[in-house]
Amino acid sequence: MAHSLKNRRYYYRDNRAGRRTVMELRAERDYMLWLKFDDGMEGRVYLGDLMATEAYGARVDESDFFKVTVDPVSHAVTWEGGVHLDADLLYRNLASQGGAALH
Repeated sequence: MAHSLKNRRYYYRDNRAGRRTVMELRAERDYMLWLKFDDGMEGRVYLGDLMATEAYGARVDESDFFKVTVDPVSHAVTWEGGVHLDADLLYRNLASQGGAALH
């Protein structure tokens, strides 16, 4: 049975309940992001290795790195030029670090 795009869109929004949302975000020197999530998890994630790749580095140079925002629809961390990082991926990265704080 096929689902309409309208139903898929609402289904996606309903599925959002189990996903993480970035509440606060700050770019720091040396390609570090400080993030705070909806459950209180906060900490820094190093993105220097990712930004050094051809796919990302060509789109986000060091000065543009500070222009990071959170997309209000997808909740992805974004930069101009079409670079998007999923909030759940960043959350898992932060949670895997031993020093991540959960308040």
